[in-house]
Amino acid sequence: MKSLLPISLLIAAPLILSGGPAPKTSNRLPVPEGVQTIDLTAKKYEFAPSTIRVKQGTRVQLKIRAIDHAHGFKISELPDGVDTKGNPGLVFASTQGCTKIEEGKSETVEFVAQTSGRYAFRCCVHCGWHHRGMKGELIVEP
Repeated sequence: MKSLLPISLLIAAPLILSGGPAPKTSNRLPVPEGVQTIDLTAKKYEFAPSTIRVKQGTRVQLKIRAIDHAHGFKISELPDGVDTKGNPGLVFASTQGCTKIEEGKSETVEFVAQTSGRYAFRCCVHCGWHHRGMKGELIVEP
């Protein structure tokens, strides 16, 4: 009969040599340095905060959480009053459209605020009677 000792040593050797089992990692991705993270809540007919201020040149992560039911988030890439043929003032990390946020969940919208000005945002998922009034503003300061 063969001894199982050599097999158990082969199994244990990598753990011994590496100092033990691999540490558990978090499911969260690290936030890159130089990013301003802003928590935003969406609930019936309002965003909180409804006015957000950032400095020009800042990389921004909006972490938007829907509190009461599904909502949406859409922000203009051009500041108010600028010709639609101009360069975007907000440069997004991914294609920007209507970001849907399910009830109790969060979504992240990331961009670089390149041009100073005021940028309107709104709910883009019909959420009830006063849906059209669910708006906010991002102010990019020089």
